[in-house]
Amino acid sequence: MEYRLIADYHTHTRYSHGKGTIEQNVMAARRRGLKRIAITDHGFNHIGMGMRLEDIDRMRREIDSLRKKYDDIEILFGVEANLISMEGDIDIPQEYIGVFDIILMGFHKAVMPFSLKDGWRLFLKNALRSAVPLCDAEKLRYDNTMAMIRAMERYPIHTITHPGAKIDIDTRLLAKHAVKHKVFLEINSSHGFMTEEYVRIAMEEGALFVINSDAHTPENVGNMARGLMIAQRAGVPPDRILNSQDFLY
Repeated sequence: MEYRLIADYHTHTRYSHGKGTIEQNVMAARRRGLKRIAITDHGFNHIGMGMRLEDIDRMRREIDSLRKKYDDIEILFGVEANLISMEGDIDIPQEYIGVFDIILMGFHKAVMPFSLKDGWRLFLKNALRSAVPLCDAEKLRYDNTMAMIRAMERYPIHTITHPGAKIDIDTRLLAKHAVKHKVFLEINSSHGFMTEEYVRIAMEEGALFVINSDAHTPENVGNMARGLMIAQRAGVPPDRILNSQDFLY
């Protein structure tokens, strides 16, 4: 099965813990022949590596300037928000939601929770699960999944990043609600966690996908070989992949 990807919707820069500038990412995308790139640095609660609220205006001005400089590629100002509570809160203040062209959302470990209770239920319990077997593992998986579903219900989330890579979730249940809320599931080329089985289960529920690089250096922008391999082995039709030139939905 042949794919031709024309966009990368998940890239990081020095504004979080990437290594390059916005312009370097854009230039790398152009060299790979991409038609669209999203700059999606980590959300504000990401400890030691998240965006700063005071950088928003500066980043917007920089992107606006680059749009004029490079008219052969579309540049989106985005964010990879963090899930921070069991009620689906994310770490983007409500007044800034409309600032971004695209909002990705995922679970990361080194994140300031919404409350102490959420710190225990969402972060510590999941951290302990990997070290100590828990009798309520099934409930924990369900609660994790429902937290992501609530986020999709509450916010204009475009894509769930690397689903299942850092937190145990119910693949089928998440996919059902992603379809309902028109949210894409990412096949992440950096983590490579989204297995063929995961993709097939999500496909059975009608999920749509996006293959992204999750690049943290300019050199990896548009490098989606691992994600492509997973999609090919799972048999995902090109017209169900957002950044394929054959996407029809």
